[in-house]
This record gives sequence, structure tokens and C-alpha cells, in this order.
Amino acid sequence: LVRGCACRGTAGFVHVSCLAEQAKILCDEAEENNLDIKAKNERFRRWQECSLCEQTYHGGVKCALGWACWKTYVGRPEADWPRRLAIEVLGNGLSAAAHYDDALPVREAELAMRRRLDTTEENILNTQSNLATTYARHGRMEQALRLREDVYSGTLKLHGDEHRDSLIEANNYAYSLLSLKRFAEAKTLLRKTQPVARRILGDSNETTLRMRWT
Repeated sequence: LVRGCACRGTAGFVHVSCLAEQAKILCDEAEENNLDIKAKNERFRRWQECSLCEQTYHGGVKCALGWACWKTYVGRPEADWPRRLAIEVLGNGLSAAAHYDDALPVREAELAMRRRLDTTEENILNTQSNLATTYARHGRMEQALRLREDVYSGTLKLHGDEHRDSLIEANNYAYSLLSLKRFAEAKTLLRKTQPVARRILGDSNETTLRMRWT
């Protein structure tokens, strides 16, 4: 029995195998009933999120579910929706358990897959962002910075400079600059984006506060 979410009492203790079976059954039903992609993605969240408290699983539980998800769908064609999502769930799980050496090739493979399948630009940017985080965990800060710059630029083109995602990626990019002691560039970026974050998101928003701390 493990505890991997915010549920209290006996409801918080489960077998990982039971969580995996529940998620698989829900996804199988979605396919059998030809549900739309939104409904399918909602059910697929059970691989990463508790159905009761809706908290994302963490640590070893998230990692174990990531492996279970991957083993469930790895034999499917690459273009199938659960196969495409499973590799992301695996990467998230490995990262959550701090298995960064294992997470890195998974993240790189996921990005290559998304580019081959010509998925949406937003999905590719999200995958690049996850890969940048993994590079940083490895101490490969130059590679992380190059990806952060690409993600920030791509998010600006996709959403404009007043969108929440653009502001989040601005802060991520600034943090990468600071990690490489490129203080002047980081300061210039934050001076430009902090007022926008305060106006759009509010002073108490997490991203706005992170910009101050950065």
C-alpha cells in the first residue's frame, strides 16, 4: 500500500497496481465508446491524478504509475493517442522521483516523436520546456538556456506577450540566464515582463511572485 495524494484516512492508501488498472479500464472504455479527444484526455489524467482529491500523484507513486502507463501502451502504434501521452507520463514520473538520468532520454525521445507526428506547436513547446528542465537538472545549463529561449520565443508568437504561458516562460528564461550569470539580460527581460505580470495576473499570483524572487 502506498500514499501518493491528499486523500485522508484509509482512502489515501492504495495499491499502485489498482490505480494502474483503474486508469487502464477508464481509457479502454473511452476508446470502445468512441469518446471525443477531450473526454479521452480527461480519463487519461487518472494515470497522473487522483480521481477523489484531484491532486497530482508525486514521488515514487508517480514514477511507478509512469512505468505502468508506458508498459501498457508501448506496444501500440506511435501515432495512437495513449501511446503519445504515455511517454510524457513516463518522463513526468521519472522526474518526480528525481531519476533524471533516466528521464533525459525519455524527454528527448518524446520531443523527436512529437516533431515526427507534427503535433500542435503548443504540445511541442511544452515538451521542449520539460526537456529544458531536465537539462538543467543535469547541469547542462547552456542546452537548457537555448531551449528556454526557443520556448519563450515560440510562446510569444503563439499567444502574445500578455498570456499567462508567455509570462511563465519569460520567468523560466530569466532563471536560466541568471544560472549562467547573464545578469544584465535577465534584468532587462524581467523589467519588461514584471509590469505585465502584475497587471494581467495580479501581485499575489505565483508567477508574479516568482519574477520578484528571480
